Amino acid sequence: MRAQETAVGQATANVLAVLTVTATHALAFGDIMQGVPHAASKTVIADAGVFQVTGEGGREVTMGLELPSYLWNSTNTDRLVITFNATDADIDTTAAGTPAVHGGGAITGLNPHNLPATDLGNTDNILQIFLGAMVFPTVDQRASAYSADIILTVEYTGN
Repeated sequence: MRAQETAVGQATANVLAVLTVTATHALAFGDIMQGVPHAASKTVIADAGVFQVTGEGGREVTMGLELPSYLWNSTNTDRLVITFNATDADIDTTAAGTPAVHGGGAITGLNPHNLPATDLGNTDNILQIFLGAMVFPTVDQRASAYSADIILTVEYTGN
């Protein structure tokens, strides 16, 4: 007769809350003059581009922004140079944050081309990105409305 032994193991999983990414405010330069560079500040409510990410609180996410080099007029016949410098992004992990007054979870002066992995806020399950930039109209810039897409991609890291 042979000895026999058994053991019971477990299979486990934790399903995380769905990530929701929303652009809540356009990066707005307003009216600008030909030949005069103009900034849209990440700390001015009327100017700042704002993205909001919600998901599983306390979980780390990576974020990547696809930033345009130009804004185009509606007929795609003229372009307006836009630049993002190395401190044009802030991240806030509280729902209380606004461009003018970031909440207690603010990380400021970030490079929008290389956002750090960041935990979603534990209390509010949220993260907000505030974005600024500068446009450089030429002296003969065509009078028109200009626009371009800014795309934010977010994913859980597993941490």
